[in-house]
Amino acid sequence: MKKRYSSFKFSAIIAGLLAMLLVLSGCSLEWELDHSANFDRRSTIDSDRLRVIFLDVGQGASQLLISPSGKTMLIDAGNNDQEQAMLDYLKQYGVNRLDIVIGTHPDADHIGGLDRVIDHIDVGEIYMPKIQANTKTFESLLLSIKNKGLKVKTAKAGLVLDWDDEIKVTMVGPVNVSDSKNNMSAVVKVVYGNTSYLLTGDAERESEKDMMESGVDLQADVLMIGHHGSKSSSTLSFLKKVAPQFGVIQVGDNNYGHPTSTVLERLSKQGIEVYRNDLHGTVEIASDGHTYRITTER
Repeated sequence: MKKRYSSFKFSAIIAGLLAMLLVLSGCSLEWELDHSANFDRRSTIDSDRLRVIFLDVGQGASQLLISPSGKTMLIDAGNNDQEQAMLDYLKQYGVNRLDIVIGTHPDADHIGGLDRVIDHIDVGEIYMPKIQANTKTFESLLLSIKNKGLKVKTAKAGLVLDWDDEIKVTMVGPVNVSDSKNNMSAVVKVVYGNTSYLLTGDAERESEKDMMESGVDLQADVLMIGHHGSKSSSTLSFLKKVAPQFGVIQVGDNNYGHPTSTVLERLSKQGIEVYRNDLHGTVEIASDGHTYRITTER
């Protein structure tokens, strides 16, 4: 498979201007967009970097994180029909243990593949928010957790996860208890040096408002666009608070209209460079703590 070459001159010009502005303003953050010729999941080119990989699981979501020291974290695992694909991905990336697993919320398109992953991969800790679903998918996940002898830790705002000494991983949501599964989504902020990521699950405007009102630092260079680009998420005030340079939409063929034109236009007006699984396949944004290398499957 091949990486997508960056051929959009306008985007490159904008990126260059933004970089100049950052230098002039005294900000030390830099990034490079390197779309090389061969998309190699096992590549060691980024072995000194934090790798945040937005796996292409169709109309669902899954993020695989691999630290420079080899620590691993999996957030969600796509829908039920992605179970084998998830195992294949983990094998391709050389992952035989997951130090942390997070199921952001009980929707099938996020936790559908987690039961099979837990059945076949060594798992350290697992986090899920305190909300349930009366579905076979959720019950199957709980059974796999039980059979593995794991104890679920509650995902909620304020937690600092013990993952890698050089990387700070905190949960910034959910802040409050809600009847909405989406607004109970675990929201994870990852900081490595001067670089940062905000991974939002299906958090909607209610959760976004709660996070903003909590006073937590939400600024992040890379934002996983909430709820697959639905208009229920990514409010203008939230985007301004996060102020990302890059956005990733985890989306596939669907009948929901995701991502919506409203959100895409909003992202464009904020100058956010957007990557999408349905257009670019798997997207990896790797950081050495100062710069980013972005690679795409197509």
